[in-house]
Amino acid sequence: MFAIAITLLVLDIRLSGGSASLAHKLSDTWPSYLGYMISFATIGIMWANHHAIFRLIARTTHGLIVANLFLLLMVAFLPFPTNVLADHLRGASGDRTTAALFYSGTFILIAIAFQALWQVASRGNRLIAEGYEAAAAEISRSYRYGIPAYTLTTLVAFVSAPVSIALVGAMALFWLIPRGRT
Repeated sequence: MFAIAITLLVLDIRLSGGSASLAHKLSDTWPSYLGYMISFATIGIMWANHHAIFRLIARTTHGLIVANLFLLLMVAFLPFPTNVLADHLRGASGDRTTAALFYSGTFILIAIAFQALWQVASRGNRLIAEGYEAAAAEISRSYRYGIPAYTLTTLVAFVSAPVSIALVGAMALFWLIPRGRT
């Protein structure tokens, strides 16, 4: 699921038409490169963390499958707000703000989906493999920051779209830190 979303990201990088030189068209595409890099890093890190949490899960339930589908829904949606961001990053201030709000807001929904998946698996350690309870607790502690942090990045977009986008990139780096090592 993550690999498909990552692949879809690159399909929206297109050169503008017109008679400008290729070098100009390539450099003029920087908003698409930026959106691609942040979204690629975030999806890649989510993929790694998804693998990490499933190493702690001993069995599956219907609820876990449904929660995983909700996460898939949100991750597969990410190429669209990434494209909207890239298309409006250099636009009028209002459009830039709206694009940053939409992009950052999508990460709130992804964080909710990831949290739902983890809660289904970890609440009361009901699906956690025996002996991995401490690792699960460490992951639970770190995941409590996702929704509030992405809410903050979204609210910052009202003040500064570039800062909001930079904070989303910083969040990707935060989630790169391994948790619950097995």
